[in-house]
Amino acid sequence: MLKAMRKNIKSLAPFLWIVIAAFIITIFAVWGGAGRLGKARGSNILIKVGKEKISVDIYNQNLRNRLEALRRDFEDLDSKLIQQLNIPQQVLDQIIQRSILLQTAQNMGIDASDEEIRSEIFSLFQRDGKFIGFDEYQRILDINRYTVSKYEESLREDIIRNKIIKVITAGITFTPEELWENYKNRNESAKMEYVILEMDKMELKEESTKEEIQKYFEKNKEKYKIPEKREATFVFFKTEDIKKEIELADSEIEKYYKDNLPQFKEPEKMKVSRIYLPYEDKGEEFIAGKAQDILEKIKSGENFGILAKKNSKDEKAEEGGDWGLFEWKSLSSVEQKEIEQLSKGDVSGAIEFEDGISILKVTEKEPPVTNSLEEVKERIKSILEDQKARELAEERIRRLERGAQKEQSLEVAAQIIGLEIRKTGLLKEREGIEDIDPSGTISTNLFQLEEREISSPIYTYMGIGIVQLKKIELPRQADLEEVKDEVKEGLLDLKKKEKALKKMKQVKAELKRRNLEDLAEKYKLEYYTADEHKREQYLSIIGQNSKVDQLAFSLSLQETSEPLEFEGGYAMIRLLDRKNISQEDFEKEKEKEIENLLEMKKNRFFHSYMIKLREEIGFNIKSDLFFKTISDVLSMYGGQN
Repeated sequence: MLKAMRKNIKSLAPFLWIVIAAFIITIFAVWGGAGRLGKARGSNILIKVGKEKISVDIYNQNLRNRLEALRRDFEDLDSKLIQQLNIPQQVLDQIIQRSILLQTAQNMGIDASDEEIRSEIFSLFQRDGKFIGFDEYQRILDINRYTVSKYEESLREDIIRNKIIKVITAGITFTPEELWENYKNRNESAKMEYVILEMDKMELKEESTKEEIQKYFEKNKEKYKIPEKREATFVFFKTEDIKKEIELADSEIEKYYKDNLPQFKEPEKMKVSRIYLPYEDKGEEFIAGKAQDILEKIKSGENFGILAKKNSKDEKAEEGGDWGLFEWKSLSSVEQKEIEQLSKGDVSGAIEFEDGISILKVTEKEPPVTNSLEEVKERIKSILEDQKARELAEERIRRLERGAQKEQSLEVAAQIIGLEIRKTGLLKEREGIEDIDPSGTISTNLFQLEEREISSPIYTYMGIGIVQLKKIELPRQADLEEVKDEVKEGLLDLKKKEKALKKMKQVKAELKRRNLEDLAEKYKLEYYTADEHKREQYLSIIGQNSKVDQLAFSLSLQETSEPLEFEGGYAMIRLLDRKNISQEDFEKEKEKEIENLLEMKKNRFFHSYMIKLREEIGFNIKSDLFFKTISDVLSMYGGQN
């Protein structure tokens, strides 16, 4: 279809290769690169989204792509960090959202034409304002291991996605009053001082009496209810335990190494330093002269880092201008182009911008290398042990499941083959079992079973198990003895709150005679200042608080508020100054403000609309396959429990 693109053009500039490669990787990290999303093979289905079936292979590839992209930013990326960042769930959500959008677009008759795809490619793959030619375009895709058809299909879906988003948000408008209020909220600010008294720091000399506890419980009985709880017997195979049984031959490790060689390739490492000289009020000619003076000093052997500390005016100046191995990639495209052309130890000339001049130095530059088998042997061993342990665990759990279904008893089946049976104890829904399932997958499954029912195998990050539901306790009103500790804690918090409020009122009463900072020292309060507090802005310890915002923009100058309760204690604020905006200021920035407000309202509406679409279209996830897939991928990243 793209015959018009077949033109012979010179080699692409090195920096453009990197920009385009990054673009390709980003597209496939977010949207996948295995053809159309719904093309799943066989019964290997992980997710059903409306009419569409998504294979485990597609999810697996998307997850791996995301993790490889993250690895460039987190050198110590391991399975624990991946779980903490919740990456597996994020990738799953992105796939579901993409499918929902494409199905909605199809229902609305929205598509992307060949001409639109061609136009997008022409705009993305350019050099000197011209398309680079089909041969060069295909060569870039080949290097990044993507076929033209797969890339263009992904691009087509991206165009459709953008179209449907525009359609969904097309009718968003706002009133002149909304525009004015939004501008005020973003630009008005308050200068204030405030004191905080955290309830946790309040000390009580006397313990609560039995009578006080009983009275508090009776008054707040509705707060203390026992939720439904369930108990089961279970068998669990922990991957780390089974790994001890695994023996690996050197030939297996060598084969894995040869079959997965790209996995052991270390990308190019480049470390960059920068000196940045803004024009500010000194003028372009003066700064240009200063830049040349610095370049002469560098040529004569003076230390780049010391010169950066003395002269540079960006956020890395104190660090000797060191932008590290990765942060330099956030610099301007012009600077990145220059960096790509420098060798280790090279210093650029003066790079001029509208607002200043920068000087760059490549302090480290190492080509990509492939780690030797010896270097990665232990890592491969861990991967293979983990894979084999999970396979063995799955084989054992399936055998146990067949026996349990036959005997209608997990306990009997476990005894027959000599396995340890355990009890969960009474669990709330989503409550974790610390040593095997802190995320609560097992208890979540319990609440989907009938009494005496035996579950299918349940996968968690730590292994695989099976349960039989034994007992259900329905929700009920709690007796005092069952929740005595919680009641005592609630009463203690109430007493601390009352004492804290009394103390803050004392501070307020003394404000006419002493300033707030002195009173904070006298009463051992925390004292803070905020020079430019804006609405919906986070405030130290207090957090984001609408009551604080209301006071900040309603108090008179030098007026002090009454004690204000927040989640962790009490605060009291005093307004020192306020920056108000005028209609004249507003008119100057009105066009930009219209753009900002429209974008914000579109984002909010789109988010709400997607929630509605998810409910209407519906989706179903095979949780056992989901956890198994995650476990297989995470086994390659180490750091597991």
